[in-house]
This record gives sequence, C-alpha cells and structure tokens, in this order.
Amino acid sequence: MSDGDLHVVFGTGQVGRALAAELAGSGHAVRAVSQRRPRDLDERVDWRAVDVTDLEATAGAAKGAAVIYQCLNAPYTKWPKLFPPLQHSIISAAAIAGALLVSLENVYGYGPTRGAPMREDHPLAATTVKGRTRAEMTRELLTASETGRIRIAIGRASDFFGAGVTESTLGERVFAKALAGKPVDFLGDPTLPHTYSYVPDIAAGLATLGTDERAIGQVWHLPGPETVTTRQVLDLIADQIGQPVTVRSMPDLLVRALGVVSPMMKGLAEMTYQFEEPFTLDTTRYESTFGAAGTRLTDAVADTLTWYRDSVAVR
Repeated sequence: MSDGDLHVVFGTGQVGRALAAELAGSGHAVRAVSQRRPRDLDERVDWRAVDVTDLEATAGAAKGAAVIYQCLNAPYTKWPKLFPPLQHSIISAAAIAGALLVSLENVYGYGPTRGAPMREDHPLAATTVKGRTRAEMTRELLTASETGRIRIAIGRASDFFGAGVTESTLGERVFAKALAGKPVDFLGDPTLPHTYSYVPDIAAGLATLGTDERAIGQVWHLPGPETVTTRQVLDLIADQIGQPVTVRSMPDLLVRALGVVSPMMKGLAEMTYQFEEPFTLDTTRYESTFGAAGTRLTDAVADTLTWYRDSVAVR
C-alpha cells in the first residue's frame, strides 16, 4: 500500500465500512482501524487492530495518512465518559501525521430548535448530557483548527438508517418488525417532519469532504433522502412490503419512568425532544458547493428492506 494517497478510517461500524469501500472504489489507498475485524470489510481495504485509547498505537496506525476519518463511537450509555478520549487520541494522531481530519458528527450539539431547520451556523446550545458532550467535542475540533494544530472538516448527519443499521430509531425496531407484521416501536410524534440520513449518502459525503479542499476548516450538513414525516416513511415501508405498518408509541412519561431503572432508557429519554418537534437538517450549503446529492427515499427504503429480509431474524 502506497502512503502517498493514504486515507485512514478509524471505526468500522456501518458508516466506517461504507466509507472505506467508497474511498477504495475511487482508487484511494485505504486503511481501516478498529479493535475487531468486521466480517464484511471491502477486500481492497487494509485493516489494522488498534485500541484507540492507546495514543502510540493510534499514531502508528495513522502514519503516512493524507486524510484521517473519525467514524468512531462509544457505547450509548457511556457516551459522555468514553467518547471524548477517543477524539483526543485521533486529534493527536492527525497532528503527528500532518493529515486532514474529517470528523463525522451527529446533531445532538444543537439541542432543541423549536422546529426551525438546522443549519451549520445554528448555535451549539445543547441542553442534554450527551448533547453537551457532543458540543464540547465540536469545540475541541474547532479550537484545534483555529490554532493551527490540525486541519479539519466536519460532516454532520441525522438519525442513521440503511443496511446493517439495527440500533437506531429507524433500525431493527422499525424495519424488522414491519417485515414480521408486528407493530413498530416509536418514541414521539410520527406526524412531524424528521430528517433521516442514509448510510451510503453519509459515506459519500464524508469522502467528498476528505477529497475536496473547499471543505477544509468548515462544518457541513451531509445530504441524504428528502425529509418527510416519520409516518410517511412508515407508509412507504408499508407500500413496499404490501402490508400495513402500525405504530406502538411509548409516551414520554413512560420512557422517563423506565429511565429510572434502565440506563439505556434514561439515555433515550433525554433525546426525545428530537421527535417532539419538526427536526429538519438543512443541507443546502453542501449541495450548493459540491452539487446535488443524496439517495431518493423510495430507493433507500427499498435497499434497507432488502438487507433486513436477508439478514435479520425478528425477535
């Protein structure tokens, strides 16, 4: 593998694997880094086993990189404690390598928007524990850029869905249950507009940020399928599987009550505001700069259903 055009992807979850394949398909030398080798990693991608909390090993995995992509995550119930140290390590590795750091973020850092579309200049005014963690991690990246320590580009996406995405609002509790003819679980109001980001689109957007100099030093909302209401997404699923999709809603008070005894439910409870107001990611800036992008919702849902039919047994 030549280091002249080496792109190093930290994290081999759904987005990391899709990004590595996207980059390799465009002719770049690609290295993927994680603690465990994923079963379906693209054969063109070099893989290394690294614990990212080990600063020396992380820097070694990034040696020679032109671009580093941060697609790591941490267990949801331990996000505030475990996620920031992973980013510290990646920033150090990028500084040592002299590489551009492209970081994938969600939109927790914005906090409630009262239904206003989220744009890149929206203030980081999070009110939740995970949201404040996300905002502080963003500030760390921006400070590292402003002080000249590293070059960055930040790509933000909303709730993920797609092949391989199971632990998501639009994951197994929706697609697998719908295919099985069971009511789908949903928190909040499904009649409100909500942006869902499709994993292949996220990967394509991050690849653009890592290969176009216009992206450097800025935050970008990554394009994806058109924003509609969650109910419209469910109706589209129903049309494609040929049977109705009913919703089993969990009231906010019940979610918060369950959070007293369940760390996972507690973590979900603080984020329910995202489904109690319109939640729209404005991607105009990206598309006006790099061109129209994103998969049609009909096609994205069809591809996701195909994966679930082939891969997931409903519990």
